Amino acid sequence: MGAVLGGKLQAILDARIAEATNVLNHLLRHDVLVIGPVEITSTVVNTWFIMIVFFIAVFLLTRRLEERPRGVQLFLEMVIEFCYSIIDGTIGRSGRKYLPVVGALFVFIVVLNLSWFIPGMLPPTIDIMTTMALAVSTIIIVQIVGIREKGLRGYLRHFGQPIVFMAPMNIIEELVKPFSLTIRLFCNMFGEEMAVGIFFALLPLVAPVPIMALGILMGIIQAYIFSVLAASYLATATKGH
Repeated sequence: MGAVLGGKLQAILDARIAEATNVLNHLLRHDVLVIGPVEITSTVVNTWFIMIVFFIAVFLLTRRLEERPRGVQLFLEMVIEFCYSIIDGTIGRSGRKYLPVVGALFVFIVVLNLSWFIPGMLPPTIDIMTTMALAVSTIIIVQIVGIREKGLRGYLRHFGQPIVFMAPMNIIEELVKPFSLTIRLFCNMFGEEMAVGIFFALLPLVAPVPIMALGILMGIIQAYIFSVLAASYLATATKGH
């Protein structure tokens, strides 16, 4: 009897370990469609689906705004105020005009990070190509804003602050920024999703609630960190080192 029970427990344990081992393969992107030389991956499909749903939701939620906010509108204004607080703490109140940049990054990354609540959906931010696209786009926008605010000559001059001998280091720092943003967001989100997958495989009856709560918290925190860094880069580009 004991041998039979032990064999069943071992079989269950082996099955759980096998499921945990398959978690990594499940998280990796794969080709969904190939059109000639163009490969459309699962990340691209997921991202476009999320964007379409997101744009529709924003349209529906903002088409009937009232002077006195209530309900969903009140929540949306709380999100905007939170984004203002990010800007105020890094650039100052004069930087509130950059809300479309900082706010869009925060909200979009939160939506991407939490998209795993959609059945069968993997967050696009667990793919390094997505985080790289976000990081490179952010840095390009930062450079454009810096040139627009200071002019090309003033923008190039800020690399020599506080002293001209710091120019090489400042240039290297600028080149490293997209890699830093890419790796930080990717590693945190991929590691979190992998841990969640393993916990669900090993402890399916215990893990869900606390892991889901932790996933929501981490998704918001990672979006916040990315947005704070983007705002700080804007501050440097417009106000100097």
